[in-house]
Amino acid sequence: MGAVLLLALLWGLNWPAVRIALDEIAPWTLRTIGLSLGGAVLMGVARMRGLPLLVPARAVPVLVLTGLLSIAAFNILLAFAQLAAPTSRAAILTFTMPLWAALFARLLLGERLDGRKRAGLVLGVLGLAALGVPLVLAGAWSYGLLLALGAGMAWALGTVIGKRHPVPASALVIAGWQLLIGAAAAAAGMLAFEGLPAPVLPGPKVLAALAYHVLLAQALAYLVWFAALARVPAGTMSLGTLLVPVVGVLGSMLLIGERPAVTDWLGLALLVAAAAAVLPRPRLS
Repeated sequence: MGAVLLLALLWGLNWPAVRIALDEIAPWTLRTIGLSLGGAVLMGVARMRGLPLLVPARAVPVLVLTGLLSIAAFNILLAFAQLAAPTSRAAILTFTMPLWAALFARLLLGERLDGRKRAGLVLGVLGLAALGVPLVLAGAWSYGLLLALGAGMAWALGTVIGKRHPVPASALVIAGWQLLIGAAAAAAGMLAFEGLPAPVLPGPKVLAALAYHVLLAQALAYLVWFAALARVPAGTMSLGTLLVPVVGVLGSMLLIGERPAVTDWLGLALLVAAAAAVLPRPRLS
């Protein structure tokens, strides 16, 4: 469980770190830097382990599609979501991903929605209502929250497509290629909308946040994830990710001074319960 808690900390604190970095680094540029360096680290580790880095040609379209959805769309949408909405709310809404995954799996894989999954979907709707209705009534709704929801959907769709058409390669290599594909998409957006970044060193706070995002939340977290998967059941690891939005909300309060409303906490509790219901149960043996 130590690895699960470490991942929750690394990925949870990445939310305020990214928001701090966005104060001085444009969103397309930030994603280009983070994804390219994260992907390079994973591919380097795979090479040191002697893993084959190439995938069969027939699997390349699936690898590209899942990389564009689960990595590129997910990360780019979230960067803009955090610029337009509170980071804590974006973190909560993004982790509706297991609910969308259950729905996409029903549509694309024919997986049955059992009682637990149906209960999870009901809890998810209640959680979204708890978050959204007060904001709509107060006139405080932001398109950034729609972007966060879209990020969760893209992540879920990419995951389900990868399950429908598995790529015959190690998980470490697949993740490395997906990060690099996401980096290529972000770089294209950077050149189209922002141009080449000026060679200006960010301030100490932003530089520290960028270093955390790249070295800890990207490279180290993925290495911990794959190392832990070799020893811990995937269901346990998946349930452990439910801690990420909780840490993200608390980190946003401590590091960037956000103060979630009571309805935000209620929505968080309902959505975490919903995700726990639809995720696979950890095996006890």
